[in-house]
Amino acid sequence: MEKKNNLILEAYQRLLGKQTINSLRKKAIKFEQKTVLHINSTKFGGGVAEILNNMIPMMRELKIDAEWKVFTAPKSFFEISKKMHNALQGNMSINFSEDEISAFLEQAKSTYEQIHPNSDFVIIHDPQPSPVIEFAHERRGKWIWRCHIDTSDPNPQAWNLVSRYFPNYDALIFTKVEYAKPGINNLIYPIPPSIDPFSEKNKKLDKETANEIVKKFVPLDRPLITQVSRFDPWKDPLGVIDVFRKVREKIPVRLALIGSLAHDDPEGIEFLEKVKNYASNDPEIHILTNLDGVADLEVNAFQQVSDIILQKSLREGFGLTIAEALWKNTPVIGGNVGGIKLQIENGVNGFLVNSIDETVDRILYILANPKIAKEMGKKGREKIKNEFLLIHHLEKYLDLFRILSN
Repeated sequence: MEKKNNLILEAYQRLLGKQTINSLRKKAIKFEQKTVLHINSTKFGGGVAEILNNMIPMMRELKIDAEWKVFTAPKSFFEISKKMHNALQGNMSINFSEDEISAFLEQAKSTYEQIHPNSDFVIIHDPQPSPVIEFAHERRGKWIWRCHIDTSDPNPQAWNLVSRYFPNYDALIFTKVEYAKPGINNLIYPIPPSIDPFSEKNKKLDKETANEIVKKFVPLDRPLITQVSRFDPWKDPLGVIDVFRKVREKIPVRLALIGSLAHDDPEGIEFLEKVKNYASNDPEIHILTNLDGVADLEVNAFQQVSDIILQKSLREGFGLTIAEALWKNTPVIGGNVGGIKLQIENGVNGFLVNSIDETVDRILYILANPKIAKEMGKKGREKIKNEFLLIHHLEKYLDLFRILSN
């Protein structure tokens, strides 16, 4: 739902000060009434949809004519695109058949025919619609491909399938420059993802309200460790369960694994069952999804109430759930990979870990040192405030638009 005129920027002004907002408004003047079209595969589930849901109203408040369109595709296509996602993140065992490659390209043609992109700035999000530009024969605006995943060591076949379209784009956005392989001649522009501090998921809840929400799902009789992420092998929920079991040998704790199921992620439900089987009906392991009534407000409460948030990813483009937890002053332990390293300064506002045993040690340390944990939480919030709020993200888009317009 779109907020009333200027309410978003007013809220940010109270948080960040007048100078920050005036700077943003000044940059936006050049793009008033310009059209910006974002294209991705789903309106629900996952970080891209979450960011766009909050960014579009902010762009419009700055008088930019922003729009977001989603393409439709058969289930079989999303199975291919999930394979593509996994291959680009480094699964070398994946191979695409000629039929799958053909279906991938056919869907791009269908996407173009569904949407007919014709804006001043067209932003294509992630691999699924990357070949759409091949069918835009008479482009008038600037086209940008936005990659949200860690492609630092991709499956060569998958990388070649996507990168062959790069020369047609005016710019490529990666979360980190290191994600772009050598040999790309396009303008490469690093823009990390961001959170909206005023959304249902990130707004401040008083302690009593947050506790009451969490207690509907999990007893608060022991320290609570939580991981919020898709049910995906790259997020390593099985490793999180192993960590929990080792911690429990030392002290009594509870574990919550929380994730949403997106319609463009056909592996999600299958892997969720694998996680449940691995947990073996352990009463101290609580596995929750949006199907259990755990939506944004509930995730917010869990991130505020938990003693520790984990994000034990094996690969991670960025990890919005880390930014969400850090914003709430909660200590975070994350895998020493990808975009997690942009957010966590090891030993300062959280810990970076490389193994199960290291994760166990860091959990025990944080639980044994509440004053240090509290200080880490404060530093985490400051890090997000300075670098990873949605308003900073939007400002980087405006900077890129300016570069492309010169």
